[in-house]
Amino acid sequence: MELGECIARRRTANGHFLPQPISLEHQHRIMHAASRAPSHLNSQPWRFVLITDETLRGQVSAIAGRSMERLMAEGVFFGRYRRYFRFTRQEMDERRDGIFIDKMPAPLRPFIRHVFTSSGQKIVNSLNVPRTLGRDNEKLVGESPLLLAALLTREEYQAGEMSGVYSMLGLGMAIENIWLTATDLGMGIQFISAPGEFGETWADLREVLSVPDSLELVALFRLGYLPPDQKRPTIDWASRHRKRLSQFVFRNTCATAEPDDPRAGWEGDPDQDVTQS
Repeated sequence: MELGECIARRRTANGHFLPQPISLEHQHRIMHAASRAPSHLNSQPWRFVLITDETLRGQVSAIAGRSMERLMAEGVFFGRYRRYFRFTRQEMDERRDGIFIDKMPAPLRPFIRHVFTSSGQKIVNSLNVPRTLGRDNEKLVGESPLLLAALLTREEYQAGEMSGVYSMLGLGMAIENIWLTATDLGMGIQFISAPGEFGETWADLREVLSVPDSLELVALFRLGYLPPDQKRPTIDWASRHRKRLSQFVFRNTCATAEPDDPRAGWEGDPDQDVTQS
């Protein structure tokens, strides 16, 4: 796959993966790709844990499931991230960012705009939506053949210092290398983000993965080969849109927006392949 095509096809996979294990060759290819990322003074501050053991994956998935249930039941997700939700295609076309909520359980569809409010939270809880999403998330994570933990060495990751900024930038570029390589190999990848919303569940993950004090656990992902016909989760969204040049690029100074390029097509067709973002 050409680099430009790989970048354009990069997605976040929201659905289930094929049950087949990720080959050791492919596991090592994504790790070698990560190692080629730039880092401050070639410090290479990243560390990764490849999690294939079924018992460990089960422990991680249980933490992810109960974190998702709590996140939804307590309204943390809706309150913290409300500014990213879009409810109409027109709004999505204008803003060209955030997520377009286009798939909801049937009982919630008439209340879609109210779901993300304090009063709507009562409806969500009464219909056991948090529990449903928690079980869905636990299953998604547990059935993923490969989990990947991304860490930074505390020696380099000094919060409040430039070394901390450089280290986080380096890890971000390493993860992008992983993402693009996974795309090239026909694999999907998704953040396992819910446990990170609560300090205690993140601490539970550190314990399960035996993370030493010398390392900072930064992110967790699930990976697997993509099925040809991927089913969408219970609640899902489309996020293929990307901002136009005039919405995020300036020329020379921040006072002059870059004109839109009429030939641009990097954002792809937002009406296609809504199962991934």
